[in-house]
Amino acid sequence: MLLAGKVAVVTGSGGGIGREIATAMAREGAKVVVNDVGASVTGTGGDATPGRQTVQLIEQAGGEAVLDTNSVAEWDSAQAIVNTALERFGRLDIVVNNAGILRDVIFHKMSPEDWLSVIGVHLNGSFFVSRAAATHFREQGSGCFVHMTSTSGLIGNVGQANYSAAKLGIAALSKSIALDMVRFGVRSNCISPFAWSRMIGAIPTDTPEQKARVAKLQQMTPDKIAPMAVYLASDLAKDVTGQIFAVRNNEIFLMGQSRPLRSVHHDGGWTAQRIADTAIPAMRASFYPLDRSADVFSWDPV
Repeated sequence: MLLAGKVAVVTGSGGGIGREIATAMAREGAKVVVNDVGASVTGTGGDATPGRQTVQLIEQAGGEAVLDTNSVAEWDSAQAIVNTALERFGRLDIVVNNAGILRDVIFHKMSPEDWLSVIGVHLNGSFFVSRAAATHFREQGSGCFVHMTSTSGLIGNVGQANYSAAKLGIAALSKSIALDMVRFGVRSNCISPFAWSRMIGAIPTDTPEQKARVAKLQQMTPDKIAPMAVYLASDLAKDVTGQIFAVRNNEIFLMGQSRPLRSVHHDGGWTAQRIADTAIPAMRASFYPLDRSADVFSWDPV
């Protein structure tokens, strides 16, 4: 059992990808804190039932789990999530930052609440829970973070400025954690999942293009994501940190990270006109188009 003796916190594990990760980790021997506020896809309301159902699934299979309904989006409640693991199981080894909400809307119609709520759960929540665990990871000289990013942030998508910004921020957060905490034996990686879930089910299907995108996503089930999370949390991945993996059905991709593509130099320095005349023409062939995730991953899931 790859995670025997380990304790995991999996946020947003009342259903979808989070539930599959929580149950998979339990099958591999981990004791699991099932964290879920039971809110709607847009972040409203609260119900302990989804999280309780995940706990029951783990226990029925012979595993150990405890329900936690604290929100990831506040500093104090994130501390409480970590404390649940420490008080119930005596330690913490794995944090999976999976909790999320969606409020998709075209940018020029996006409200401050649409922006703040999504940033609050995804980006702030990933920081708050990770920061709460970091002290304990440092003291014990080990620990693993698995964060959920998205190609909406890594590549781009329409109508998701809030979600895309949060998810790209999570990739940067993960890299910073990996750099800062490698000296303490702590690892941090990202998964960019392609899977049909309750949250993805909220994607609009108003146009033929949107309907086609959702039809492809429906082919990809959340259980396909869990093995990568289990691997990254296990000792098999003890030398893997600071990476971004995309998982789509039976495909695994190592995603790129920003590096210089082209450079130009002018001995006398640059003016705006020189940039227009020389620099931009030299670099234009390497410009990125305004593509979306679906444009880059344009073939059917394998």
